Amino acid sequence: MIAFLFPGQGSQKVGMGRVLAEAFPASRVVFEQADRALGFELSRLCFEGPEEELQLTANTQPAILATSVAALRALGERGLRPERVAGHSLGEYSAIVAAGGLSLEDALVAVRRRGQYMQEAVPVGVGAMAAILALGLPAIEEACREAAQGQVVAPANINGPGQVVIAGDAAAVDRASELCKARGAKRAVRLPVSAPFHCALMQPAQERLAADFERLGFGDLAVPLVNNVDARTVSTGAEVREGLVRQVSGSVRWQQCVERLLAEGVTTFVEVGPGTVLSGLVKKIARGARVLNVEDPQSLEQAAAALAG
Repeated sequence: MIAFLFPGQGSQKVGMGRVLAEAFPASRVVFEQADRALGFELSRLCFEGPEEELQLTANTQPAILATSVAALRALGERGLRPERVAGHSLGEYSAIVAAGGLSLEDALVAVRRRGQYMQEAVPVGVGAMAAILALGLPAIEEACREAAQGQVVAPANINGPGQVVIAGDAAAVDRASELCKARGAKRAVRLPVSAPFHCALMQPAQERLAADFERLGFGDLAVPLVNNVDARTVSTGAEVREGLVRQVSGSVRWQQCVERLLAEGVTTFVEVGPGTVLSGLVKKIARGARVLNVEDPQSLEQAAAALAG
């Protein structure tokens, strides 16, 4: 069984998607649709920058989604389609487009607003995120509880064995990081992010997005999705909407998502979109599974040949 995985924020770089758009008509159409849906030249921003503008989360989120769907459409031209889908944080929207639950245009508008709402939920500098390496989740959760002291800090991304990202108030994140290091973490590294994603500080953004989603038509999925917030397989439009809303302030349970896909019989994972971050995580979680990626014509040819074989 084949699962397509879609990357989240952190995979962006100037030039992403350009070679896909030049090589594949179906990919080029995706960027044309994105420009029309958003009312500005997202394609130019992806292909040419400037980098500081691309790094703004309200631009980054639709840029990664468009690039991921451009890669998906190129795969589709080869007749390659998934039997399961999942996406990391923002990538869940790309996965839902792939499964037919949202139109590309609706998803692009939704993630641009998601980025705006997340940025506006917490003033710059008030929140923070940090990667905790080589420490078990129970110890990290305990450190967060001790470090909170009336503030917010909690696991935000449970990415894989020994890799957990925490988020919350900046001072609480720093206290939790020190406690984690004292308890044996190999490293605790502050991440260069503009907001503390996937924690309770995102509740205002979650409420605003929920109101938007009431007016958005989510369809049932043609391909089952393993969602982030529960690591549960869902297929109805109502389940998809509810999971996306809770995902804003909830943890991304990526390790459990991959484990769920394995339990359902997935043996081949294809990362579809910019970067190979998810491929690296899957290799640590699902040792022995076949892991491929598609982000440009060369990697698409390699993936298509492997899948055909």
